[in-house]
Amino acid sequence: MNSSFPTGAFGGASGFGGPGGPAAAIFDAMDQFRKSFEQRTGGPSRMARGDVRAAVITLLAEEPMHGYQIINEIAERSGGSWKPSAGSVYPTLQLLADEGLITAEEQNGRKTYSLTGAGREEAEIAADKPAPWEAFSSHDHSNLTALPKAGMDLAGAAAQVARTGTPEQVHEAVTVLDEARRRLYAILAQD
Repeated sequence: MNSSFPTGAFGGASGFGGPGGPAAAIFDAMDQFRKSFEQRTGGPSRMARGDVRAAVITLLAEEPMHGYQIINEIAERSGGSWKPSAGSVYPTLQLLADEGLITAEEQNGRKTYSLTGAGREEAEIAADKPAPWEAFSSHDHSNLTALPKAGMDLAGAAAQVARTGTPEQVHEAVTVLDEARRRLYAILAQD
């Protein structure tokens, strides 16, 4: 740690971790960066309840699963672009059970869901349609998830330099970040 800074709330300079300190500015920038990806356009970011329903039926047609398996399987099949919340999956499971399309069996302390005969009939009807997560797969979303991760990793490294670097290291880091920003804009300027 840079010895010219007295100890503060963030383990660095007085005020470093407090409001208005360098760490606060870095974390504000990271939060703005994260939010900029949440606001992106060009594709669905959330699926409607009907899509969760179709996804659940499609997955259960393959094999019985418990709720978190369903959530994780959707996330995996969509390349991480769609991960429905438990708050959308579990009510959908309850609705499907109420409609007589699935049953739940307790196994190892978890409810495992499977299709009933009526549920299998509905799955067969839906089999001709693309799976709900394919809306994400039809575009190259790997870049959409890799870029924010790379940016957050970079911001984390910048925060570490700000917390523990010498003034010379901080100056060098600013130079590197300024160059990275210029190069990113140059990528956008290419035809």
